[in-house]
Amino acid sequence: MIKIAFCDDDISVLNNISVLLDEYCTESNRSIHYTSYTSPLDLMADIERSIQYDVIFLDVIMPGENGIDAASEIRKYDSNVKIIFLTSSAEFAVQSYTVGAYFYQLKPIYKESFFRLIDSVLYTCEKERSDSLILRCKSGISRVELNNLEFCEVIHHTLYIHLSDGKVLESIGSLDELYRQLSLHKGFIRPHRSYIVNLEYIQLISSKHIIMCCGSEIPLPRGKYHEVKDEFLKYSFKKQDIIL
Repeated sequence: MIKIAFCDDDISVLNNISVLLDEYCTESNRSIHYTSYTSPLDLMADIERSIQYDVIFLDVIMPGENGIDAASEIRKYDSNVKIIFLTSSAEFAVQSYTVGAYFYQLKPIYKESFFRLIDSVLYTCEKERSDSLILRCKSGISRVELNNLEFCEVIHHTLYIHLSDGKVLESIGSLDELYRQLSLHKGFIRPHRSYIVNLEYIQLISSKHIIMCCGSEIPLPRGKYHEVKDEFLKYSFKKQDIIL
């Protein structure tokens, strides 16, 4: 279920936007969970406690801490949440995009424009969910695009997620559970109990190991060669990458 947070020190704005979202859910037959905050400090406290939102509507001008500063703090914990700024002035429009804002919504908020905005942000969230994986890493919550995931390995109960740009994310979890999620998508195999491999990034397969495009070597247990080779060829034929 999509989770949305509204943060504005003006109760009337929170009430208005909540009513609009309720109308949207009724008319579109959707179920969306939302939480309202009157203080950015309360919102950030919940995010620090690992409460995760897909979308945050955040007022720019609030007592104590403005929305731009609050967004900068939020980004330290969650680089993926869609932040939509709310304001009565376009003064902070350029500054808002320095913290990766999804949109900048001027007040007052009207039904037609709000519905279009919700349609757009929900489409983006749902598309990203189908093509990506959310991981709780040491650096915070990260969304990993599956086509950038080269391989995964587990060492002493820590998951290491190797990306195509050379970055390595660390996460605590089960490789079994990670493979269960990745197996729902095409192109991922588990050639070894400690590794998950994206077939797209295989450079070479021998009887003893797989060489990835990044140069990493994945060991192959005895008897696994033919299974992995067949999976790789099947995948390549479907993509029409094979030239004999």
